[in-house]
Amino acid sequence: MEAFIVSLQAVWSDSGFAGFTSGNAIMIAVGIVLLYLAFAKGFEPLLLAPIAFGCILANFPKTGFEEDPGLMQVIHWGIKNEVFPPLIFMGVGAMTDFGPLIANPSMLMLGAAAQIGVFVSLSGAMLLGFNIQEAASIGIIGGADGPTAIYLAIKLAPHLLGAIAVAAYSYMSLVPLIQPPIMKLLTTQKEREIVMDQLRPVSKFEKLAFPVITTIVISLLLPPIASLMGMLMLGNLFRESGVTDRLSDTAQNALINIVTIFLATGTGLTMKAENFLTYQTLMIIVLGLVAFAGGTAGGVLFGKIMNWCTGGKINPLIGSAGVSAVPMAARVSQIVGQKANPGNFLLMHAMGPNVAGVIGTAVAAGTMLAMLK
Repeated sequence: MEAFIVSLQAVWSDSGFAGFTSGNAIMIAVGIVLLYLAFAKGFEPLLLAPIAFGCILANFPKTGFEEDPGLMQVIHWGIKNEVFPPLIFMGVGAMTDFGPLIANPSMLMLGAAAQIGVFVSLSGAMLLGFNIQEAASIGIIGGADGPTAIYLAIKLAPHLLGAIAVAAYSYMSLVPLIQPPIMKLLTTQKEREIVMDQLRPVSKFEKLAFPVITTIVISLLLPPIASLMGMLMLGNLFRESGVTDRLSDTAQNALINIVTIFLATGTGLTMKAENFLTYQTLMIIVLGLVAFAGGTAGGVLFGKIMNWCTGGKINPLIGSAGVSAVPMAARVSQIVGQKANPGNFLLMHAMGPNVAGVIGTAVAAGTMLAMLK
């Protein structure tokens, strides 16, 4: 009997229950809530579901995920060594039509204007006591670009990766809820009703030249983001070349899905109770909302300026798409515009600043890396 009791005690001491804390319980509950939002409410389920389950896995004591060789170590390695974000960018490039931006290059200014939220949040983070590297990593949440946020956090503030990634992807999933009130507050009914002229046709040569020239210019100007920009534009070349359909299909389907599972699960694995349940995490979530709202407002306000400069030809609503979140932010511009005027079709116009926002967020991240690393 005594030997049996000793055996039971040994089993208990080796089990996760022996090291289970209230913090672990809270984080597992957080993971379950995130799963509910992903599955029941449809909040960015392809990203939020693996993040949530990774969070649950991270809070089981004594798993040895960080020490023992295996799948979890491979996932950690892929995140730590910046493998996954560039591969995600390749898939995004393969899925994205750069035609609207090429047809109307002035949309680059809306993508740039929407980055104001990044720098507003960066300033706020510094005022709240974060150092400059941490503040830059928090500010980039305003770009609503998860892979770029993860890429910058890994470089500058890896200890904040979990909170930054969750904030970035949460706000991306909440684009349809957060953006419309800001858009309506900053525009008049008359502005929302503006119907924009049809975009000019874009030649195949332009669609092939754009990714090559963009890669060369930005990579020479900001070498730290050459991998992000290069993979984004390579994916787009696969899409537009007309002779690499198999590569394009792989990049925008199988490859991006596989990498998303690893990247999102690995992000969730960083959400350990001791790292996540801190006052800093709450501040990051609040600052991320400020950054995202500020970026939306900055894009819309600059859209109003462009509307005035062009004599009323630009619908300011498309400026909100400059925060990236491709293509969801562009769809929100379309929905809000069509509610104001059922004959309004802003989607393709909004894709211009939307694509510009992806490039703008990467450029903002590269600028920060060049100055701070």
